[in-house]
Amino acid sequence: MFSAGKPLKYDFFIVFRGKIWYNSSMKNANETVKDSVEIVTISRTEYNEYLSLKTQNAELSRQVEWFLEQLRLTRQKRFGSSSEQSKYDEWEQPNLFNEAEVFADEAMPEPELTDVKKHVRKKRRETKEKLPEDLPVETTEHFLPKEERNCPVCSDELQIIGKTVQRRLKIIPASAVILEDIYYTYACRTCEKTGTNVPVIRTPQRNNVIKGSFASPEAVAHIITQKFVMGAPLYRQEQAFLRQGITLSRQTLSNWVLKSTEDWLEPIYRELHRRLCARQVLHGDELCKASHNSSYVEPYIM
Repeated sequence: MFSAGKPLKYDFFIVFRGKIWYNSSMKNANETVKDSVEIVTISRTEYNEYLSLKTQNAELSRQVEWFLEQLRLTRQKRFGSSSEQSKYDEWEQPNLFNEAEVFADEAMPEPELTDVKKHVRKKRRETKEKLPEDLPVETTEHFLPKEERNCPVCSDELQIIGKTVQRRLKIIPASAVILEDIYYTYACRTCEKTGTNVPVIRTPQRNNVIKGSFASPEAVAHIITQKFVMGAPLYRQEQAFLRQGITLSRQTLSNWVLKSTEDWLEPIYRELHRRLCARQVLHGDELCKASHNSSYVEPYIM
């Protein structure tokens, strides 16, 4: 502890001076801590309220972070660019679209070429379009004019030796016609001359698809098919009819759809439901139809 070769008084002075410096430094540090920290005394109730507010603040902060994350994901999904790049490293699982860049090796030598006998092969035209065989065919024959049927060498009449058939698809747009039914009334002229009671017999009239309406079964079937199969809303069908010069409001079209469904389709539905309920076992499959409302179709097999 003491230095060799120096007086004892000098060593004691050094130790005493160091102790004084240490006590002075600790005193200044304690005063600094006391000056920087302010102690406030609160009651137990206020302390509990402080802890409750602190917990509530932390919970609200987590909720704010969650909502901000959802907002960021929503914006990314709506406005961000969609990429097909794999999330894995391209060397562990290469991207299919960058396969050539990943596996390319410029140092690898080219394979040797072997000469083979050349041949000509007619390229097949691959097409998926095919005209149905059950469609009606309208045939139009085209002949050379009579004055052009002479041979340019000997002037004799030319004879048919072959033909070329060219097929095209013709689409006839939906057309509208007015169906007018005339029902005649009959009476006996002989009874009318003799003055007896003249019987009057009317031709029985068939019922319309919708009572009191000029809708035909073909018109109702077309409207329902366009709406539920082709996905054309009634207001677009109203505009299409208007372009053809037919004034049919959307309310009229709606009434036709609802009334024909109640009169003609609901009885079929009830009969099918009765037959399904009469079975002991049914096989069901829930299918989701891709649409805006994500409607579901549940077919059953008896």
